[in-house]
Amino acid sequence: MGNGQGSLEGVVMRSFWSGKRVLVTGHTGFKGSWLSTWLVQLGAKVFGYSLDPDTASSLFCQLNLASHVDHFVADIRNAELIGARVGEVNPDVVFHLAAQPLVRRSYREASYTWQTNVMGTVNLLEALRNMRSRCSAVFVTTDKVYENREWLYAYRESDPLGGYDPYSSSKAAAEIAVSSWRDSFFPSGGLVFPAVRVATARAGNVIGGGDWAEDRIVPDLVRSLAKGTVVQVRNPQSVRPWQHVLDPLSGYLRLAQRMHETEEQELQSCFNFGPGAESSRTVRDLVTESLRHWEGQWVDASERNAVHEAGLLGLTIEKARSVLQWQPTLDFSDSVRQTIEWYRSVHEGAHAIDITRQQIQAFQKR
Repeated sequence: MGNGQGSLEGVVMRSFWSGKRVLVTGHTGFKGSWLSTWLVQLGAKVFGYSLDPDTASSLFCQLNLASHVDHFVADIRNAELIGARVGEVNPDVVFHLAAQPLVRRSYREASYTWQTNVMGTVNLLEALRNMRSRCSAVFVTTDKVYENREWLYAYRESDPLGGYDPYSSSKAAAEIAVSSWRDSFFPSGGLVFPAVRVATARAGNVIGGGDWAEDRIVPDLVRSLAKGTVVQVRNPQSVRPWQHVLDPLSGYLRLAQRMHETEEQELQSCFNFGPGAESSRTVRDLVTESLRHWEGQWVDASERNAVHEAGLLGLTIEKARSVLQWQPTLDFSDSVRQTIEWYRSVHEGAHAIDITRQQIQAFQKR
């Protein structure tokens, strides 16, 4: 699937990012590691703020990112530390990815999830209030911020926020916090354009090499394939808008760049970054497609008394198309193929940093 401009190099420009001071919260996570690697390749000076990786295997460690970014370990719930970090870095751009991102864990640790996802966001917003130089901040939430009615209709940015589980509701609350701080402290349209421009980015069900989180279908699948055991599939009928990690990241980069370069008020708002309609597939489809690239077997392991997880969820991306001239680059089969090829290559001895850089370079040339 093309982006209508011949190459992503026109959307994510090295000429803009080279030399920019970029603060990435959650840089040790899956998406944060891919984003940090891409930013380093673009020539940016990347400063991190995150907890240590919370899984035995982690993409951050596999990529040896501590040697390539200004690595800083701290909790986003600590207002004093994030305030000091923002003051020290004085960033041109901020990407806020630090979060407790797992639905099932949010049932076990509901209070921690809200403290991290809501108050962590507020702590960063408060730190940004002290910025005096131009700074663009993209707060990453999720597609699950919407009041999910399990219908075929794809959700628009103007649809009501909600959230059944503690994770989804905490991210919806984070969206409200960002909107409030933007209106109260970073208003656009005034006589003096604010130093800080703030937007939120909603994406979900991202796949790609190096995700080792618990209770996610692709990491669970890969762990089983690597051990030669049968893959246990929890919700084979659930439909998700699957997308490769590089697609939403290209949207985040595009949004931050545009906010920094222009004074368009519409940019300071919320944006969906989802895949094309053909990528809304069942978990069964995802597993079946994955097994085309790494031989194995799977069984339906649906849980009778499982905690609630959304069964159907889709996003419309017309706003990102029209305002940002962004659209997804990889279709469903390409997304799955690149994901499984990453894991299989690393399993067979390839260096994670090499395959990651190669996939980023190839993606930009599409």
